[in-house]
Amino acid sequence: MSAASKTAVVRQLCPLLSVQDIDRSVEFYRDRLGFTLTGKADSEGRMFWCKLERGGSSIMLQTAEEEDGPSEGRGRGVCFYFICDDAGAVYEEFSSRGLVLAPPTVAYYGMKQLFVPEPDGYSLCFESPEPQRSVP
Repeated sequence: MSAASKTAVVRQLCPLLSVQDIDRSVEFYRDRLGFTLTGKADSEGRMFWCKLERGGSSIMLQTAEEEDGPSEGRGRGVCFYFICDDAGAVYEEFSSRGLVLAPPTVAYYGMKQLFVPEPDGYSLCFESPEPQRSVP
């Protein structure tokens, strides 16, 4: 097998989101969603980039700049799905942290889904497989 035909291993996806107020966003992901701040970059004493992780998921946040364009509509059409063991337990956890959310629902394809509004308008969904129920 030649080096050119070898397939490289891709290990993780870590999206970078442009945000208007990084301190507000860090507070949301850390204090409301239970992520841990694992890296950050500062300029002139202010954080402008960070990485947050929870379980096997990670996300990066960066303060939006003028070149990123208007914040309106940012993230439209994109939804981040976090696969978890129990969307109902995630709902209870997030509710206990002060988030007011609609309870999870089961999608037509069998996933229990909890949609969480994010401060900058990105769409977040925490979902888990719903056990199949047998019909008597």
